[in-house]
Amino acid sequence: MLMRLVATLSGFFGALAVLLATIGLYGIMAYNVARRRNEIGVRIALGAEQSRVVRMVLAEVSRMVLAGTLLGILLTFAVTRLVTSFLYGVAPTDVATLLGSMALLAAVAVAAAAVPAWRAARLDPVEALREE
Repeated sequence: MLMRLVATLSGFFGALAVLLATIGLYGIMAYNVARRRNEIGVRIALGAEQSRVVRMVLAEVSRMVLAGTLLGILLTFAVTRLVTSFLYGVAPTDVATLLGSMALLAAVAVAAAAVPAWRAARLDPVEALREE
């Protein structure tokens, strides 16, 4: 009974952490797109396609996710001795678990960056250039 409660709470807090990461990454990307509004407006005014603007924003997210993933893998292998006693039925360096978590975080990053990328691609260049 106690193990089931701990597992349920762990799952709930894990899902909450993923939700908070999504919201945080969305906020960072929305801020970056808003900050670069003039640059994006100039690119669109000079003929950049919408797909290219979307790729530019998603490439920025991809670099952040790659850096975070590499740092996370290094930290995972660094603290394996500390977390071994907390894991039940899973090795700290389980490849399937690591790949699954990396895929989940990459999907979360793309979902969080999709709205700012879509907004950047549909930016009116005249409006963006008038702001300054």
